[in-house]
Amino acid sequence: MLSVAEARQRILAHFQPTATETIPLIASFRRVLASEMAATHDLPPFDNSSMDGFAIRAEDSNAAPLTLSVVADIPAGSTPKALLAPGQAARIMTGAPMPQGANAVVPVEDTDFNSREAGAPAPQNVSFNRKVTAGENVRPQGMDVRAGETILQKGCTLKAQDLGLLASLGVSQVPVHKKPRVALLSSGNELTPIDQPLESGKIYDANTYLLAALLENAGAEVLRLGVAQDTRESVSELFEKAVAEKADLILSSAGVSVGAFDYVKEVIELQGNLDFWRVNMRPGKPLAFGRYRGINFIGLPGNPVSAFVGFTLFVREALRALSGCSDGSQLKVKVRSVEEIESDGRESYLRVKLREENGHFWATPSGHQGSANLLALTQADALLIIPAGVKCVPAGQEVEAILL
Repeated sequence: MLSVAEARQRILAHFQPTATETIPLIASFRRVLASEMAATHDLPPFDNSSMDGFAIRAEDSNAAPLTLSVVADIPAGSTPKALLAPGQAARIMTGAPMPQGANAVVPVEDTDFNSREAGAPAPQNVSFNRKVTAGENVRPQGMDVRAGETILQKGCTLKAQDLGLLASLGVSQVPVHKKPRVALLSSGNELTPIDQPLESGKIYDANTYLLAALLENAGAEVLRLGVAQDTRESVSELFEKAVAEKADLILSSAGVSVGAFDYVKEVIELQGNLDFWRVNMRPGKPLAFGRYRGINFIGLPGNPVSAFVGFTLFVREALRALSGCSDGSQLKVKVRSVEEIESDGRESYLRVKLREENGHFWATPSGHQGSANLLALTQADALLIIPAGVKCVPAGQEVEAILL
């Protein structure tokens, strides 16, 4: 069996970023940027006030306390025409351009002007009693961003604040990688649609919902193929649908083990090849990787927790490679086990709850570690990692965990 690291390396060697497309900024949230973005102009584009107050010549305040003549009123969005002479001031709103001659702003609350309700006219004179320094409460042109400066790197996943930054520069179209198209299927005669009565010997199909949600969260376009019955013909039919839909990846759950009715492995080998189909891990040993008619294939185990762990370790990384993503890698933390934990020597991923105490995370199993126990997964904060070859983690020992 391959180690987890070897399996991941062999999988990722076969994935390249998807083609690029240009889309409207409004549709680009959580898409992966296909090229770096540079500022088209300075931000702010002009010197402006950071406060509601009065624009002045700072050198005038050397004589404070003093009274200045108010010669202009400058709301945001206007173009000031006044040129301040010594002894003059202009009422100014937050974000409004600074008038010529002014180099500082006195906040309105530091003056004797108390009419602050909307629509109040500017006073003829304003008084204040403190010295003001040049540049005080002024945001100079280019303070945040200079024209030509790189503001976003290729491969970043666009966040809400990134869209805001691009919008502030007037960017309306964004180059991104196309969403990876993932054909998703489950396998097994025992699987029942959730809107049907549950018959004896049957179970509901949890993996389709679990994996589809994980795929969408990872930025993929999900092609739901349904459930393959335990026949070569049914499995082949769904795989051919994936080909017809031009999938970038085929993802299945179940059917890749050594059971008498596990046909996925066989169908793959008839129309492609399997690179490997077992990994030295727990849960999730029967994990397969290969190609079907030129399309990369990952086969996850049928037990839902095993499928979740396999997705977290392998599929998510493959999707990052497909989408050209350079950020968003798994967040790992150091934790200490509250109790002694035994393992069988395989690299293990245990569902644990975390609590923080005195600067340390302490981990407790969130339930029994059976690979079908989804409740323990929903109650878990992290997957505690027991390295391969380790059969016992003593209480209090520090190990790594993947935050969920």
